[in-house]
Amino acid sequence: MFQPGIHSEIETYVGYLQVQIDSLREAAWGLSEEQARETPCRSALSIGGLLKHATFVLTGRTSRAQLTGAPSAEQFAAMAAVFMGSFALTVDETLEGALGAFDEAARTLLATLRSIDPDTQTIEPPAPWDNRPEPVPTLERFAIVHLIEELARHAGHADIIREQIDGATAMSLHFAAAGLPGNDFVRPWQPGESL
Repeated sequence: MFQPGIHSEIETYVGYLQVQIDSLREAAWGLSEEQARETPCRSALSIGGLLKHATFVLTGRTSRAQLTGAPSAEQFAAMAAVFMGSFALTVDETLEGALGAFDEAARTLLATLRSIDPDTQTIEPPAPWDNRPEPVPTLERFAIVHLIEELARHAGHADIIREQIDGATAMSLHFAAAGLPGNDFVRPWQPGESL
């Protein structure tokens, strides 16, 4: 968990991103391959799919760096297809592979962000899902806060899905994954335990 303190602006952003990253990863803690693909809510979201989509989100900086103008209709359609395909594991993908890709994307992104000035200008890529076909100039601050928002939304999705699968809650999973002993408020989750 990101603790209060005297942090720089970028340290604060990175700290809150790390919390969301940890929460998403911990949602998969102790799940079987089958459980990682379960969609126990009304949507088609699963823990494995959320990890795959979060990896798509975390690697979005690369696409920003490659944009110089509006994409062609074909490029736009390809971007939309990649986006839509990022929400579920395919039959050839595994939870272990999704976690590995997620961890690598998170490490790379956080290392990059630690050296960024939030006032630096950047490009927000086209977002076909938001009906925004053109790249838009913005500041790194906007891009980073948008990342926090996006990951927090999906960490919340993961919390609900995980509770539906086996009753595990975010804090009990955090304590279990971090090897924390627990306290009067939270105890580490254990397989087979419904809280």
